[in-house]
Amino acid sequence: MQRRNFVKLGGAAAALQCLPSIGFSQQGEVFRIGSLTPITGAGSPYGPGMQQAIRLAVDEVNAAGGAGGRKLELFTEDDQTKPDAAVLAAKKLIEVNKVQAVLGTWASGVTLAVMPLTDAAGIIQMNVSGAPAISTLDTKDLVWRFQATNDRFGAAFAEICAKRGFKRPATMAFNNASGLGNVEGFTKVWEKRGGKVAAHVTYEPSRPSYRSELQKILAAKPDVIVMGSYLPDTTIILREWFQSGADNKWVIPGWAANPDLVKALGAEVCEGIISVETVSNEKSTSYAQFDAAFTKATGKAASTNIYAAMAYDMVISLALAMEAAGPKATVEQVNAKLREVSNAPGTAVYSFAEGKAQLGKKAKVNYEGASSKLDFDKFGDATPDFGVFIIEKGQLVRRDVVSITV
Repeated sequence: MQRRNFVKLGGAAAALQCLPSIGFSQQGEVFRIGSLTPITGAGSPYGPGMQQAIRLAVDEVNAAGGAGGRKLELFTEDDQTKPDAAVLAAKKLIEVNKVQAVLGTWASGVTLAVMPLTDAAGIIQMNVSGAPAISTLDTKDLVWRFQATNDRFGAAFAEICAKRGFKRPATMAFNNASGLGNVEGFTKVWEKRGGKVAAHVTYEPSRPSYRSELQKILAAKPDVIVMGSYLPDTTIILREWFQSGADNKWVIPGWAANPDLVKALGAEVCEGIISVETVSNEKSTSYAQFDAAFTKATGKAASTNIYAAMAYDMVISLALAMEAAGPKATVEQVNAKLREVSNAPGTAVYSFAEGKAQLGKKAKVNYEGASSKLDFDKFGDATPDFGVFIIEKGQLVRRDVVSITV
């Protein structure tokens, strides 16, 4: 970020800190939602679908008569997958559009940059980011995460390695919150099981070669290397690993081990790689309904964008909380109902209309989401199940689904 822009953004954030709590003071016939997804940048394969899913859910809620006596009004912005651009877009949503919730941030750096603004304004923030720090920095309990944290990805990696009989794991991590969160979560659970990690390397991004880091890892003779990485660095590392002739296995997050990796390296290099990505609540009625609506709107199945179902659930759970909080509820009162309508106990419901009908009978509801069972913990984090995909002849083939206990 250029120094001039940084100073400007810093001033904007400081000015926002001085504003009255916008979200808590606004009431009326409309509840304003800001969609802040990555339409451009590294998250662009997912952002447009997430924005479409938010729009579908808003239409669904409004078609059912609104929530808590109010219709939803949607404003959309592109966070560009860049923290500085996201801050400017969030500031516009909050100050100009007067939104009462910001939904859909994808990259951890973007969510961490936006959180101080939404917290200062006293409004709800919902994301699909992985950085563990998001949980502890949310001091006002206004931030809700619909994706597994990076350290829970690491816990899933440990479960997968144990089930597959690996004995000498090593870890490599990109030096950021996401990469380190993956391998630290793995190491914590692996060692708790009584295992040892043979070697670990933290590497810096944007390097033309990672041969020295690979030599250090391979010298420990691991039977599997667990990664906290992104696609560009993974591509370089695997190419150099293949050239080395080593025969260990790999466990890599799905955002790095995907069809683009196969396209870059070829099927032979990628054969046998274990790719791990969360999976939607595929057997639920809510997922079936969302999949049908998403496919009709986009021409693509919901399974092509794991984050779209999460974005859809953001609106539905928010609307159910509005309905539970009642007419003219403040953002604070709506926010306080989010766990109540999403977690057990309560009658399981699979759509907004179904939940609204039950709430009308004064029943407690438990929304079973399209993306997961959507049970939020004390940090406001949900934990979907994890799909285990093996790359076989250039194709990602799902071989298992793993659940973890948090």
